[in-house]
Amino acid sequence: MFERLNAVESRFEGLVAQLGAPEVVSDPARLREVSREHAELEPIVAAWRRYKSVDNELSDAKNLMQDEDPELRAMAKEEFLRLQNEKTALADKLRRLMLPRDPNDSRDVVLEIRKGTGGEEAALFAAELFRMYCRYCERLGWKVEILSSSESGAGGLSEIIALISGKNVYSRLKYESGVHRVQRVPVTESQGRVHTSAVTVAVLPEAEEVDVHIDDRDLHIDVFRSSGPGGQSVNTTDSAVRITHVPSGLVVTCQDEKSQLKNKQKALKVLRARLLEAEQQKADAERSASRRSMVGSGDRSEKVRTYNFPQNRVTDHRIGLNLYALDAIMEGDIDRLLDPLSAHFEAEQLKAQTEKAS
Repeated sequence: MFERLNAVESRFEGLVAQLGAPEVVSDPARLREVSREHAELEPIVAAWRRYKSVDNELSDAKNLMQDEDPELRAMAKEEFLRLQNEKTALADKLRRLMLPRDPNDSRDVVLEIRKGTGGEEAALFAAELFRMYCRYCERLGWKVEILSSSESGAGGLSEIIALISGKNVYSRLKYESGVHRVQRVPVTESQGRVHTSAVTVAVLPEAEEVDVHIDDRDLHIDVFRSSGPGGQSVNTTDSAVRITHVPSGLVVTCQDEKSQLKNKQKALKVLRARLLEAEQQKADAERSASRRSMVGSGDRSEKVRTYNFPQNRVTDHRIGLNLYALDAIMEGDIDRLLDPLSAHFEAEQLKAQTEKAS
């Protein structure tokens, strides 16, 4: 691992030099790419340099432990033990940082939330989940742009698709994909019985045009007038757009904007993200069983979480986590869910890598 870390440090120093080069500064695309890689390598290099510094300090402390002065020897021993603990912690951190990085981690995401079983109650909870994610995005300064939405009759959401932009959005939200169950007494329930409803969440890395090539000849585009709940027209022009990708059969509709062009651009963003996801799922299916186990949480048919309102409890079924803080979580405090999930799947990846090395 140390040879790889030295290579990373050398690469990082090369990137620092490039960031000041006129030919890079004058090329926005290249500057973005160099800046992105520099930001990804910076925490690894910082930890590696600290590790080497601690290693040198350990040698000095070890020498001082042989001094004739008993007070100095005691101080050196105390420092030696502290540095040993720090070195162990840094080694663990470096092993995590050097794990194969998901190439999508730094991407923005297309978030899709749809009501599942449970009728209007599911639609209401879909709206509440979207609000939860919006609150979380506000905390981190991420931007949320609604690409498409379909309201239900009682103010819920049958479907909503949004683009979330910010720093490392996919790395934080990628484990949210799946079926989210809600258990509570619906507002329409007169006898106070707890019902179980479901909402599906999909988190797709945003695809650039260079990632997924879409041939215009493969697209069938229909335009029509936007409609709201109950089917009433909300626009007098044919601004809504429905795009069918003929080879895959994927259909994307967008009607939120009054401009047909803007609706088309948003629909193409969603289509690219879905095509990229389909390609990645195909690639995942061809990989080893250990790799599939690491990405299995992204299967949206899998029940991942239950929100129990009577008990103020959230359960994540993948890691057996129970939190009695549903009220805070619905206000966007979801790091208490995301952090344990990231730690769990990171540990699984470390375990798989260790088994592979042995």
